[in-house]
Amino acid sequence: MNFDSKDYNTSRKKLALPEYGRNVQNMVDLILEIEDRETRNKAAKAIIDVMGSLYPYLRDVPDFKHKLWDHLAIMADFKLDIDYPYDPPSRDILTEKPNQVAYPHTTIKYRYYGKTIEMMIQKAMEYEDGPEKDVLIYQLANHMKKSYLGYNKEYVDDAIIFQDLATLSHGKLTLANQELADVKAAPQKPTYQKQKSQKKGNQQKRHK
Repeated sequence: MNFDSKDYNTSRKKLALPEYGRNVQNMVDLILEIEDRETRNKAAKAIIDVMGSLYPYLRDVPDFKHKLWDHLAIMADFKLDIDYPYDPPSRDILTEKPNQVAYPHTTIKYRYYGKTIEMMIQKAMEYEDGPEKDVLIYQLANHMKKSYLGYNKEYVDDAIIFQDLATLSHGKLTLANQELADVKAAPQKPTYQKQKSQKKGNQQKRHK
């Protein structure tokens, strides 16, 4: 069977928005050739319906329709002369830089505990003294111990956890004469090589 080289994607026009596929792009290319404006308007609305049907879970998202019309303009290389329901985008939309995402510049005193623990400690400091606060402090200390073991897997003295808790709470959360639970660091997933070795060992046992 012979294939025409024109059928290969490498020889075709590059898709402006590949997520809509070649068929939608072909439809956009066709309406550019329609001379009657009213017919172009109807064809454009039909293409928008097709584009929307590809992402039905986004139909209730605000500005979804607006985005579809913008995408239609992009796929038409901004040459489609129709009555847009929204102001069509300019070609500059393809080259403008995205807004810079603000990065939180917060410092973490002990990285192995993480920012969440520090926030929980701050919240615990707001509790009134009583049994509920005592339980919360104890649970926080146990979680800190588990996090610490992820950093130092061999051993951690409870006294270190108590000292760090007091430091992070500015001396407002303390534990005295208590023993923390014998917690363990979160288990790590075995490496691919170890999984392969275990699988091979199990197969050998079955064949014995």
